[in-house]
Amino acid sequence: MSVFDHKEFDDHEHVAFFNDKASGLQAIIAVHNTNLGPSLGGCRMWAYQNSDEALNDVLRLSRGMTYKAAMADLKLGGGKSVIIGNPRKDKSAEKMRAMGQFVDSLGGKYITAEDSGIAVADIQLMAENTAYVGGVEAKYRYDGGPADGNPAPSTAYGVFVGLEASVRHKFGSDLRGVRVAIQGLGHVGYRLAEHLHQQGAKLYVTDIFPESLEKASQNLGANVVAPDEIFALDVDVFSPCALGAAVNTSSLMQLKAGVIAGAANNQLAEEAYGEILRDKGILYAPDYVINAGGVIDIYHQRMLSTADAMRAHIEKIGDTLEQIFVRSESDRLATNLVANKMAEERFNR
Repeated sequence: MSVFDHKEFDDHEHVAFFNDKASGLQAIIAVHNTNLGPSLGGCRMWAYQNSDEALNDVLRLSRGMTYKAAMADLKLGGGKSVIIGNPRKDKSAEKMRAMGQFVDSLGGKYITAEDSGIAVADIQLMAENTAYVGGVEAKYRYDGGPADGNPAPSTAYGVFVGLEASVRHKFGSDLRGVRVAIQGLGHVGYRLAEHLHQQGAKLYVTDIFPESLEKASQNLGANVVAPDEIFALDVDVFSPCALGAAVNTSSLMQLKAGVIAGAANNQLAEEAYGEILRDKGILYAPDYVINAGGVIDIYHQRMLSTADAMRAHIEKIGDTLEQIFVRSESDRLATNLVANKMAEERFNR
């Protein structure tokens, strides 16, 4: 199948494939749109079943980054990269350095950063062969803590702010006693759980790694459930924080939550599901709006800014979501479609 004929191809400006025999690296970079500036998006390493699955992911993710940057008021475009392989088994320093060469070959059109399966140390290895990286020379953190370049704390804080705004809009309440089901306790999901616990939320969690579940149970009093049980729980908020397409044909039939607000990218398997959620009375916080804290962090790290300015920018996520919710009600349109319209108005100007 030609890339141009792929169902997720959306007038992408640049899609590049890289195969490095010496290191074994197989990777794809997709640049969706650079109208507002160079594309920025994390590098994901995942054990994709095949190259088509990887291409599908990178096309969707890069498009989402364009919309995310626009809705976060950043002078950036959207791009993303994926490495095919199990990050727990197949990662090597040689592959990371080769990935740096791949990023550099695009001449600055794409800036990479950390994402699922990739740590700050991996980005630092890439940086040996390219200057087009983000999050490796952190100067500050949104909460004033020690900065190590990892954008996950900012992503988690932004999702927390957005979830709080969503609950306030839907239920007119704060988070005390609110029941939240979190799917995925990775770098972002666990930190989100910590924020919610501090505000008195009741947590239900699932993950494919038992050590994360044990930690959440012991430290946060979270209730552990099986992966296939998370959707049907009688909770107030469903928070997808793993991979995409959490809202799909199967889960739509099971969801009882009044709010969907999480960190995962591409949470809707199909855009049309946004209208189904609206018809069911479920308030959906568009993924690329609520999870923009990480890219805001990286943006501020690359310019002359401050921790206070970064935090204030992240906290605007709640205000942006409220604008979307209000417009969704007045226009009688799904929140994901309202967010798309607002973003397109910005990056197509």
